[in-house]
Amino acid sequence: MLDNLIGPERPLSWVLQFWPVPVFSFISALVATLLCKNIALKLGIVDKPDKLVKTHKGSVAYLGGVGILAGLTVGILTGIYCISDRTSASSFEPEHFRLSFTWLAAVLAGGSIACLIGLIDDIFDIKPGQKILGQVAAAVVLIFVGIRPALYYSLAGDRIPENIEVILGIPIVIIFVLGASNSLNLLDGLDGLCAGVTVIITGAMLLLAIHLGTWGFSEVGGDAVRVVICLGLLGAVCGFLPFNRHPAKIFMGDAGSMLLGFVVAVLMILFAEKIPRWWMASVVVFGLPILDTAVALVRRFLNKRPLFVSDRGHIYDQMIDRGIPLKKTVTICYALAALYALVGLAMSQIKTRYALIVYVIVFVVSGIVVWKKGYLKMEGLRGAIRKEQ
Repeated sequence: MLDNLIGPERPLSWVLQFWPVPVFSFISALVATLLCKNIALKLGIVDKPDKLVKTHKGSVAYLGGVGILAGLTVGILTGIYCISDRTSASSFEPEHFRLSFTWLAAVLAGGSIACLIGLIDDIFDIKPGQKILGQVAAAVVLIFVGIRPALYYSLAGDRIPENIEVILGIPIVIIFVLGASNSLNLLDGLDGLCAGVTVIITGAMLLLAIHLGTWGFSEVGGDAVRVVICLGLLGAVCGFLPFNRHPAKIFMGDAGSMLLGFVVAVLMILFAEKIPRWWMASVVVFGLPILDTAVALVRRFLNKRPLFVSDRGHIYDQMIDRGIPLKKTVTICYALAALYALVGLAMSQIKTRYALIVYVIVFVVSGIVVWKKGYLKMEGLRGAIRKEQ
């Protein structure tokens, strides 16, 4: 299985040409987050505790998502330069550069829309329907430039007609953007949690992207695009994370979580090419946010609570209410995210039908553990199980 990790089309050193991307995105995010923190405190753009859902001590600056966007923008622009430099210095087809530029520009445009909608919600607290419309608008940008899953073959083994593929791909793109954006938004409940989990998820997707890049998996441009997005996102989130670790000096807010969810959704869609193995692997790598969202919705449904009203009954909240310290809770969540990531990476190297069986087992076992541990119960005003006396 391990013999095929490095493909024959490109050496592993191929990825080294993109080294400026994480470096510049990290530095930019670090500086931008510091500036955003100072601006937020000066203008009073802060998150105040309410002793119910928001239990942090004192007011904490918002605008962290803007700092992440700044880092990601610099990283992706740097990646575009690296690709253009390779185009002029080698036999790399100009068509590849045009597509790579278009796709990367669309990621920035859609990410900016997602971040803006989240920022408006952070400041003015808009309605859920308005947030969803903003997320759909970000997804439309992807659809417009042709970023959609490649649903190549029908069950009969014939190529799906292109018009049918486009029609089927549109709702899939929207569902992935909505799902990933809101999943990471729900996960953003503890200092350093959402950002750290995103780093783990993106790191795993980077390994997948490098693997496919050495095999020359994409016919036109996709290999470089996946690597640049992963590196840019890693650098940007790592530049933000030092300010977000407990005790947090700044929160990413909905601006940050919606941005991160949008970009991760783009990566999952870009892995949906030729065969479903890589798409499935990327979805499992995203397993912890999926699990937390599923548990939240099922728990609210079973306990006859509003499905889309925030509460303090998420998996990580219940860990804290059961007496687990915050830092240890975050570490446990990191470990769970890493476990899902390792499963996705390992199963990406075996045949799809066998990997699918393993994935089903993983999620069934996850559900059983959640049920047995009582994470589907709701008690108290905050909706979480109170610590036993």
